[in-house]
Amino acid sequence: MEIQELKDFSKRMHKKLESYYKFDDPRKLNMPITIKIMEELGELCDDVLAHSGLQRKEKLEKKDMDNLQEEFADVILTTCNLAENMGVDIEEALQKKIKKVDERFKE
Repeated sequence: MEIQELKDFSKRMHKKLESYYKFDDPRKLNMPITIKIMEELGELCDDVLAHSGLQRKEKLEKKDMDNLQEEFADVILTTCNLAENMGVDIEEALQKKIKKVDERFKE
């Protein structure tokens, strides 16, 4: 997948969320999307614990161990939706961050 595909998906989701919530100000979408990120992050954390074998036995027995990949995708996609809503170019943000981290770890 290319970053542009992710950006295009985020734009489509942004339009769907706008029509669903019908807020008079698009910035009002920031809170529900942020809360959704936290929900998705919680689900990812739950799956990471399960994948690491650190969940209670009862939870591990009920856990779909193939779900980890989907939870990573949910966090990334929802974060990209928030970036789109806030006018953040996720590709540019990633490039800047990668450069900053690379600079920090230069030898």
